[in-house]
Amino acid sequence: MKSTRPPLHSGLPTLIRGLAVLAVLAGTALPSGAVGAAAAAPPAHAAALAQFDRARAGDEAAIAQAVAQWQSLVAQDPANPVYRCYAGAATTMLARTTLLPWKKLAHAEDGLAMIDKALAQLTPAHDQLQVGGVPASLQVQLTAAGTFNALPAMFNRGDRGARLMAGLLQNPLLATAPLGFQGAVWLVAADDAARASRSDEARQWLQKVVASGAPQAAQAQARLKSL
Repeated sequence: MKSTRPPLHSGLPTLIRGLAVLAVLAGTALPSGAVGAAAAAPPAHAAALAQFDRARAGDEAAIAQAVAQWQSLVAQDPANPVYRCYAGAATTMLARTTLLPWKKLAHAEDGLAMIDKALAQLTPAHDQLQVGGVPASLQVQLTAAGTFNALPAMFNRGDRGARLMAGLLQNPLLATAPLGFQGAVWLVAADDAARASRSDEARQWLQKVVASGAPQAAQAQARLKSL
């Protein structure tokens, strides 16, 4: 008897759209330029950030190199969840480099597994660990939330992403983070609200970015015009 269940790759168009959003969100959630992380980071970290930025900007040739650089940093410091989160986000972008549906899914799942492990690594000590001027816990949570919320329902990550984002927005540490990072959080919150057809809420977050004078103000202004 022929199965009526849709094949796993039937969700690929949505997956690919989600991964396109993820590529932006991952870079936004762990922003090098916005909070000066590259300047504050060791050379290997700064080089990996630069490669990651090229990958998320659309340079497919940079993706595999970004994955390799972040995985090397994970190998050197496996207790650092930020490195693992970056490695996971870069790995999901490998889905853009292949036309084979099963490979796209494999890259996405491998990347998500790394992000899951980074979340599991978080302890209260990571509230104090600064990476590029931002608490490691906030960086990992934003990357995970943005990733989960951008993926299609077939991955069953939406509820967890929403909980992570809600917790992040209520976290008192957010007010102590650099304005560039706060702006990144508010942009992701706006994107989440817009995807859920909560236009008024999305507008409020975007207006907050503009009013704060965050580095993302021009981007938020442009998004306001499209709502």
